[in-house]
Amino acid sequence: MSTLVIVESPTKARTIRNYLPSSYQVEASMGHVRDLPSKADEIPAAYKDKPWKNLAVDVDNKFEPIYVIPKTKKKVVQELKQALKEADELILATDEDREGESISWHLLEILKPKVPVKRMVFHEITREAIQQALKDCREVNRDLVYAQETRRILDRLYGYTLSPLLWKKIKRGLSAGRVQSVAVRLLVNRERERRAFQSGDYWDLKATLEHNKDLFEAKLITLGGEKLATGADFDPDTGKIAQGKKVILLNEAEANSLRERLIDKTWTVSKREEKPAKRRPAPPFTTSTLQQESNRKLGISARETMSIAQKLYEQGYITYMRTDSVHLSDEAIAAARSCVEQKYGKEYLSPKPRQYSTKSKSAQEAHEAIRPAGQSFRTPKETGLADKQFKLYDLIWKRTVACQMAEARLTQITLNIDVEDAVFRSSGKRIDFPGFFRAYVEGSDDPEAALDSQEVLLPALVVGDHPECKELEALGHETQPPARYTEASLVKTLESEGVGRPSTYASIIGTIIDRGYVQMRSKALVPTFIAFAVTSLLEEHFPDLVDLSFTSKMERTLDEIAIGKAQSIPYLKKFYKGETGLETQVKVRENEIDLDTAKTINLENLEAKVRIGRFGPYIEVENGEEAEPVRASIPVDLTPADLSPEQIANIIRQKIEGPDKLGLHPETGEPIYIKTGPYGFYVQLGDKTEENKKPKQVSLPKGVKQEEATLEMALGLLSLPRLLGVHPETGGKIKAAIGRFGPYVVHEFKDEEEKKQKKDYRSLKKEDDILTIEYDRAMELLAQPKRSRGASTKKPLRELGEHPEDKEPVNIYKGPYGNYIKHNKVNVGLPEGETVESITLEAAIALLADKAATKKTKTKAKTTRKTTTRKKSTAKKSATAKKSKK
Repeated sequence: MSTLVIVESPTKARTIRNYLPSSYQVEASMGHVRDLPSKADEIPAAYKDKPWKNLAVDVDNKFEPIYVIPKTKKKVVQELKQALKEADELILATDEDREGESISWHLLEILKPKVPVKRMVFHEITREAIQQALKDCREVNRDLVYAQETRRILDRLYGYTLSPLLWKKIKRGLSAGRVQSVAVRLLVNRERERRAFQSGDYWDLKATLEHNKDLFEAKLITLGGEKLATGADFDPDTGKIAQGKKVILLNEAEANSLRERLIDKTWTVSKREEKPAKRRPAPPFTTSTLQQESNRKLGISARETMSIAQKLYEQGYITYMRTDSVHLSDEAIAAARSCVEQKYGKEYLSPKPRQYSTKSKSAQEAHEAIRPAGQSFRTPKETGLADKQFKLYDLIWKRTVACQMAEARLTQITLNIDVEDAVFRSSGKRIDFPGFFRAYVEGSDDPEAALDSQEVLLPALVVGDHPECKELEALGHETQPPARYTEASLVKTLESEGVGRPSTYASIIGTIIDRGYVQMRSKALVPTFIAFAVTSLLEEHFPDLVDLSFTSKMERTLDEIAIGKAQSIPYLKKFYKGETGLETQVKVRENEIDLDTAKTINLENLEAKVRIGRFGPYIEVENGEEAEPVRASIPVDLTPADLSPEQIANIIRQKIEGPDKLGLHPETGEPIYIKTGPYGFYVQLGDKTEENKKPKQVSLPKGVKQEEATLEMALGLLSLPRLLGVHPETGGKIKAAIGRFGPYVVHEFKDEEEKKQKKDYRSLKKEDDILTIEYDRAMELLAQPKRSRGASTKKPLRELGEHPEDKEPVNIYKGPYGNYIKHNKVNVGLPEGETVESITLEAAIALLADKAATKKTKTKAKTTRKTTTRKKSTAKKSATAKKSKK
């Protein structure tokens, strides 16, 4: 008897084949095989006259979705149908979550099998797990299918109803999303808090003391019996000490005066306190906590973390990576405890197996936490993994093993040292038994926070001892605004508020970055002007849709649908139809929303208006009662966080008075200006005139601020490209220059075989300076291997693999109009419904093939048109010549 097993990806298929009998044929569906139409031309002809055609959801008939098979999946479906004809049994082995259940259901609907069907689920791809899953097959869970379908419909109704409104009122190409818009609002609100924040100044003293040649530090905590002010005592709205706080606030002069008074006095230990403390290991990873720790410890984005984890799962290294459970099976606990005993010894084992309970109400305890796969855990070195896969597996292995280790035992030590009427405090920490610290210590979102495993040892002082003051410093401090969200802290907040599902956070963060709502600066997520405009419109006119509690309640209802406690149709009807439904709200509000108001952004502490225009954000200020307002574009890399009254004044001044002049060119006498353009600051040589329509312009190097630009720097930039020397083999010129993508060196030479001029480029490294780089360094860079043919100089969002025909890379990149797939010189946009994480290599190859074929057809048609035009032209000339002869 032959059995057809269908999974989602080729990698998963290859791994599972190793654990199944030879009579089992394993094929991949390449993800979802059906979805709602993503483009107008995908809508079936029978529905093109329906008022709800763009939604592809029949909102008048029980919200019936219209599913289609995308072009990229038609070949896959045909191959699966052919394989099914030769099978006596069908096993659907897609992932065990709602998405996986939905894929299995769609396969049933399309394939319409006439043979017995089983649904097989497993949370790890090992021989034991697959063999057990074969014994425990079940039917497709319709409740999970309805829950996923309801989410998909809800997201379509939300996005396809609100997004067109944003296009009309703010700017084309914008999008709204059920979780996406809430996430953007969180970022915008944090930026508003930062703009409204008023900083306060305070001073204190820090002493460096010595006892028996051991140095330690102590800070002033009280003076004359009253507590000294710290940052926590300030009101963020005023920058002053908050009402009701009884503290002493020192200024610089008072702090220095106090320092002079105390430095030569006798210091006496008045109190020593030791308190025992324990630290328990963190639970094993869920999807959310893995994304957070990977971002904190490894600096890997949520999106890339999930992509790497997917590969580790499909190759059989870890358990299923989309889970909100911290539960571990008995086998996993035994494997972890075995690792502890072998690597660290019995004394590092917890007294009894430790099991964690999941706090999330929607978590499914039948699932397991993310852990190394198998009944025994391979150590990271035993896996043979490399680079980021190794690092992520190492993180998962350590976290899992640590959860079965003994608690860490610490002693917290506090010393109070008196000097006259001042009391200084020194805090220390001694690790008495490291326990799980030997394997793993959880990271922190605060880069200044000390890790639990870091000891701070103090001298063996007792009450009455007199340490010697070696140094006493007066230190000034300024209160800081609330920290911006990072990917890790945003994921943590979304999960704690119950907004969205952890498995979707990676794609949501990727979407808001890709669509220009957010810029990444180091690890911080900084909202853009577009984010402010969209959030303001939604807050004013659709407050529920960006409210945390409302969105969380929606999530709980969707979870209830998944377990059969709620019905999807009544819920969708309440959300979309009726007087309070989204459809009616949008129709009513569309006429109420003022276009100018929607495009205007109100920022704290700014008198100028910031508006969203067709070509991006710009500043508008009044220019007298009768004169037209002055408008000036805001550079693309500038965000609301950067915009200050001084900066606005500078941009407007340049617009009115013209650019700042750095000086005159010493040879030509022409003025050199520094100007602001849509892509940042640049220097310009001379004025634009009829005779000089394109004066030379060069961008400032990345990281150089306008105020840092000097005449000397400008002259250097305007002298580019710089001739560095001649190549010893080709005789070609070696030059240094700066272009759209930054500074580079180039080797210009003639290819003797092809008989044409060529250029070989290399980008400069961070440590190189375009104005000072020399010939030897340029030759060193040019000697380095160039990226493979067809590869982009940009870092890909995801590397899909090698093209089977030429072994060249197929990657996904971020472009100005969205994400796209690239192979050699063929680019194709990522289809709607597919994400960076979901699309497979096979689907990408099919898309590239279609695009390549289209390009060939267009080229052929263009050539035909040119030939026809030439023939007509020749015929016309011939006719004219004959007429002339006559």
